[in-house]
Amino acid sequence: MNVPRLHPDTIEAVKERADIYDVVSEHVVLKKQGKDFVGFCPFHDDKRNPSFSVSPSKQFYYCFSCGAGGNAIKFLMEIGKRNFSEVVLDLAKKYQVPVKTLDVEQRQELQRQLSVREQLYEILALTAKFYEYALRQPTGQTALNYLIQQRQLSEETIQQFQLGYAPGGWETLYGYLVEQKKYPVALVEQAGLLVPRKEGGGFYDRFRDRLMIPILDLQGRVIGFGGRSLGDEQPKYLNSPETELFDKGKTLYGLDKARAAIAKTDQAIVVEGYFDVIALHAAGITSAVASLGTALGSHQVRQLLRYTESKRVVFNFDADRAGVQATERAIGEVANLAYQGDVQLRILNIPDGKDPDEFLKHHATADYERLLDNAPLWIDWQIQQAIHPRNLQQPDQMQAATEELVKLLGNLPNPTLRTYYIQKCSELLGQGNTRLVRQIEENLRLQVKGQRWHGRSAKWQTPGDRSLLEEAESQLLQLYLHAPQHRSTIVEVLEERDLEFSQSHHRFLWRQILEIQAANPTASEFVAPDAPDLLTLLRDRCTEFPTEMTQVYRLFELDEKTTTDIQRAELVIRTAAAAMERVMCEKRRRHFLDLWKNTDFVTSPDLGQYYQQKVYAEDQRIRELDRQRQVNFSDLVLSPWVGE
Repeated sequence: MNVPRLHPDTIEAVKERADIYDVVSEHVVLKKQGKDFVGFCPFHDDKRNPSFSVSPSKQFYYCFSCGAGGNAIKFLMEIGKRNFSEVVLDLAKKYQVPVKTLDVEQRQELQRQLSVREQLYEILALTAKFYEYALRQPTGQTALNYLIQQRQLSEETIQQFQLGYAPGGWETLYGYLVEQKKYPVALVEQAGLLVPRKEGGGFYDRFRDRLMIPILDLQGRVIGFGGRSLGDEQPKYLNSPETELFDKGKTLYGLDKARAAIAKTDQAIVVEGYFDVIALHAAGITSAVASLGTALGSHQVRQLLRYTESKRVVFNFDADRAGVQATERAIGEVANLAYQGDVQLRILNIPDGKDPDEFLKHHATADYERLLDNAPLWIDWQIQQAIHPRNLQQPDQMQAATEELVKLLGNLPNPTLRTYYIQKCSELLGQGNTRLVRQIEENLRLQVKGQRWHGRSAKWQTPGDRSLLEEAESQLLQLYLHAPQHRSTIVEVLEERDLEFSQSHHRFLWRQILEIQAANPTASEFVAPDAPDLLTLLRDRCTEFPTEMTQVYRLFELDEKTTTDIQRAELVIRTAAAAMERVMCEKRRRHFLDLWKNTDFVTSPDLGQYYQQKVYAEDQRIRELDRQRQVNFSDLVLSPWVGE
């Protein structure tokens, strides 16, 4: 179905109900600062100082660096590159706002969709009750004994988590829901409870002879199930498929029960399995949640961070090889948040490779809490993973450990923290040899410096670079101002190549453009016939910023060259972007070449080789960019040309 034309009443109702903090905090980690919240801007490279502000009182967000701003609807439009009606419709579903459209047929279809969702909730709730009932029947005795004897769960815990049993017949649930309760078979299948037969038609129960664990959303509604086999049947754990209500990548098991405790203890614990969560809650540690058989994602971590003021999250995965790999994958998913300090991430590995469920069978709650208190920061854990398994007496193993540490430390934005960990790693690598520790520290410091440098410093820029940038940036800005149809392409190219306007007057103009677009969320590209004119709005700002506007006012005029550039816009965008990136590559090359020249090859041959490789890589990229900047006969044939 096409996106409907929404009634103004629905749009206004969504604007009133959609909370800016609620919407933005699903994508950005926010910290309280006075009456407002601050975080790192998701719309530009904002890694040093949080410049993104969210005001609940004004229901508005604004970035003081790049100028992005607007309400909750504008934020979702920008972050997901979606249109206005799609975002409003999703928010209406989230906040249960009645949807009215200007088209009668579309209105009926939307009402039907909302009715289907309510029926799915009803079917899943009834199924959970069915499984709970089956657990207490003779056929469920094996499952009940497993919970009480092997898992050592109390009756209270079994009821709290609504644990149940799926009987072993092929059509037991089918008979109950479809034949007895008269639910349409298509709806029961849509709920993820039935599977169509490959041959002969009909359906069979997805879950058979399994211990059943309901998965609930934050409103306490059943949205799916996890089923554990009681015998040798594989897989051991079987989850509901993705449905209208259930998205594994965005769901955390136990969060409905844990969020109050997370806020109270100011800490969230993430474990691997259902029974780890259940065992921790039964032991009184009720801030535990689990991912659902998939790698923990940044979206799930941001969900947790909404409930903890200090942003403390503890990963407690198994200490075996699979658990370590799961921990490393999870850290990778939230690496940006961790490096920026948006999450105080700690790693808990229980001794002897035990999981929380197994550990609590033989230890008191206080023993687990002590392990929590002593859990190391993620970076300390990562450092140990880089060093511990290697024999540092072997040159190749020492080099491998060093390279891994350089990548890790090079991403730390805080200089004080970087210095601390460089010293710590040097001591671990040097193994008590004072002279060696000093040498390793010097090498580490230089390599980390090289790893961190991205080419934006003006130190290595030449007059020729400035001239090239002036021309290339002017071309892109003039195209943006005078050719609305190419604006989205320009933005995409800048993002793909990680380019920024480096000339101060160009940065100023770009900031004004972004601010104007933020104030007009329904016409962000100013392409529609009824959209406000971007150039007119910019000229209006000349009285506010007369000095700054004088430097860029010439770009507002549509001269003969710009008219020509518009005719061959794709070619101009390609060559201008390549020129901007080339300047960055040249600066990086000069930087690494200087480090290479100042390296002592006798004491640090590996370091010299590292810088040499960096110089070579930049040379290769510069040659490729030069090819992109060349305009050949084919380009001219394919590009329209305005003659004299």
